[in-house]
Amino acid sequence: MTYYREKIIDRQVGRNAELFAQAIARLDSPEKRYPYLRILVSLIEQAHPEWNQAPNKDRQIAQLVYLMSKGQLDMDEVAEVVRVRDEERGYFYDSERSR
Repeated sequence: MTYYREKIIDRQVGRNAELFAQAIARLDSPEKRYPYLRILVSLIEQAHPEWNQAPNKDRQIAQLVYLMSKGQLDMDEVAEVVRVRDEERGYFYDSERSR
């Protein structure tokens, strides 16, 4: 059994998602990270359905991913992935608020 010295950032999302975020951070370009960030964002949305209606959902998820990756993933990059996913579903952000 593996023991971790650090506490899980978000118990609802879980340790595997946290390790996944850290692995994504090791990829060397936004293009390589993008499909994996979409998967990670989906996992977070499933773990936190209450965030789906939050007006700052993109920044909220981006901050969580930033913490899960130990500060290795850019919050703006992650927030953009969240906004793209939401736009595909028909939800559009106020461009001034999301920057």
